[in-house]
Amino acid sequence: MESAQGVMKSNELESRAAPHLHQTLRTWSQINALIEIGEVEADGNSLNLASVVAVGRHGCVLTFDKSVLARAEQSIQVLQDYLSNGSFLYGVNTGFGGSADTRTEDLLGLQRALMQLVQSAILTKEDKSESPNSNEYLDSHSMPSVWVRATVLIRCNANVRGHSGMTANVLNAMALLLKHDIVPVIPLRGSLSASGDIMPLSYIAGAIQGSPDIFVRTGRRSGTPKVKSAEQALNDAAIEPIVLGAKEGLSLINGTAAATAVATLGLYEAHQLAILSQVLTALTSEAIYANVEWTHPFIASVRPHSGQIEAAQNIRNFLHNSKLVYGLKQDKDRFKKGLIQERYALRSSPQWLSPQLEDLVHAERQLIVELNSTSDNPVINVAENDVHCGANFQAATVTTATEKVRLALQSIGRMLFSQTSEMINNDLSNGLPPNLAADDPSLSFCLKGVDVNTAAYTSELGFLANPVSNHVQSAEMHNQSINSLALISARQTFAAVEVLSMIVANCLYTGCQGVDLRTLHRTFLEGLKGPCKQLLSPHLNVNEPNMRAFDTFWESFELAWYASASLDAADRAAKASETLAAAFVAAPQTHNNLTVAEVSKLQRALSDLVLHSYLRHRDAFFRHPTTAEHLGKGTRVMYLFVRNKLGVPLHRGLVEHPVAGDPSGNMIDGRPKRSIGSWISIIYEAVRNGELCSELFRSLGEESMGKQSEVMNGQAQTSQ
Repeated sequence: MESAQGVMKSNELESRAAPHLHQTLRTWSQINALIEIGEVEADGNSLNLASVVAVGRHGCVLTFDKSVLARAEQSIQVLQDYLSNGSFLYGVNTGFGGSADTRTEDLLGLQRALMQLVQSAILTKEDKSESPNSNEYLDSHSMPSVWVRATVLIRCNANVRGHSGMTANVLNAMALLLKHDIVPVIPLRGSLSASGDIMPLSYIAGAIQGSPDIFVRTGRRSGTPKVKSAEQALNDAAIEPIVLGAKEGLSLINGTAAATAVATLGLYEAHQLAILSQVLTALTSEAIYANVEWTHPFIASVRPHSGQIEAAQNIRNFLHNSKLVYGLKQDKDRFKKGLIQERYALRSSPQWLSPQLEDLVHAERQLIVELNSTSDNPVINVAENDVHCGANFQAATVTTATEKVRLALQSIGRMLFSQTSEMINNDLSNGLPPNLAADDPSLSFCLKGVDVNTAAYTSELGFLANPVSNHVQSAEMHNQSINSLALISARQTFAAVEVLSMIVANCLYTGCQGVDLRTLHRTFLEGLKGPCKQLLSPHLNVNEPNMRAFDTFWESFELAWYASASLDAADRAAKASETLAAAFVAAPQTHNNLTVAEVSKLQRALSDLVLHSYLRHRDAFFRHPTTAEHLGKGTRVMYLFVRNKLGVPLHRGLVEHPVAGDPSGNMIDGRPKRSIGSWISIIYEAVRNGELCSELFRSLGEESMGKQSEVMNGQAQTSQ
């Protein structure tokens, strides 16, 4: 038992073990449950990441309880009481922003004028076309539909809280958009997120009003997407257009829903990327046959940051039962030649990831509060029959959350780039071939381009990590002299998610190639040892003490084999076989007085044996890799998903590259030849659509259930 001061007890360490992983797994489970139900209920208080993802990414519809709608409408009477006694209320009978010194009695006209003010951003023909991307010059300037659906949900959840003076008709109209798969086309740029995201939300308002110049996307569920005017879409769905009452236009657009939607969806993917980075760290460790004693819980226990404890434990757990690392148990090699410990990209990964995991957890807490908040102005206090002017629309909290997330993504990307480069660089990879070429490296540069691409992605990610919040411009008659820029920051965070996903795809492809080659060479040497001993034994001195001659030679041969990884197969076999002559010359008593000529002949025979054995083994391994048998329980899941479910194979070298007029029809073993980029693109799509993490989470969920069952069985046996 540890007695050192400051060491956490094992049960205390376990209780603080994996808040980020558990939180992410919980969200994933909740999303699956909501998809099964097909709907999300907005009550003003219960939205979470799962709700937003279920509606935004998976098309779940929005529902309200009648009692919640009744509560929302209570604020209308407070509003009417103030208006009936002639009070001036901001945005109800006054102008907006710096024009709030104007007054009007045309309450409905004022709400129309508000739409005139804010429906002012840029969309292109591409955004209003049923054939997007037909223009090679003008890209889309509209938000993805996923963002818009999430925005509708979040705005409804804020308005249903009963502080907005909004009728149930308006709330139901927004819910009907989701039910009938009517998604407003919202401009991507133009929001300061100061008076909330008034511009983006105004296009949702225009959609439920049936504006003929507001456009929507429909038909996604049926597989026949169309773009039409809001007027036509509502008519086709038999939905009555809404006339916005006093304050309802302002209540609908004066809030943080768009920024919060994009931030929440980005954070959901950021959580997954953070977990994948830990699996990839484990996979990189296996590729370079690392000493992973840095995952030992004692190290984190004496510096007990929750993120460090979690990262070390997760990586250690993903490596459980791996045959391609050492240092997990009491198997440290204190007599190993070369590096005594791993470089920083692996060894310090728990410390590097620690604040990133903690920041992601904190960012989620901030966004959960925002998801279930009232961000209007003015806000109606039903309990005290009062109306308050304030600035809950100022989304600085969302900005700080997204900037934390973006900085975390950049740090994760920098670590993964270092690990990827370490695997590809044969000076750093502990004996893997240059560029992870499975064939002769003189004519196969395999993953060299991936190293370059990853550097480019990492540089872009570093640029995206820069803060947005320090670029505030005074706007709207100096009324909005400080503004949060939350939607801009959230958009940049989403861009960082895209770029880091590319790095993750590169690293995963590289890691799978690395562990394949590590396993190929380890199993080759294991199989070669017997034939080599059979070849050399007749020439060894049987009277040599302890019969150590062959073992001494074999240690030198293995080191030479890995050290000559940059040579083509024939040269590598010859180079490694030179250790025989060196061993015999250094210790002549170990052999039967062989002449120099006889040693040279035996060395050539050894070289031939090595080369032919290697080529046979490599060919067999290409067809039936045995890598999965050597991996840890977490890395095995990722490897098998890439190799089996995605069908991304071990890259055999130059023979894989597709060329015009190829006699094989650009096929190899019944599968198509593809460029390396095409294979990595398949992995990237699986990262972005969630397939990759779902595979891992299912595995972790089953493991968790198994542990729970073991505990329950143990308790039952104890009670008996």
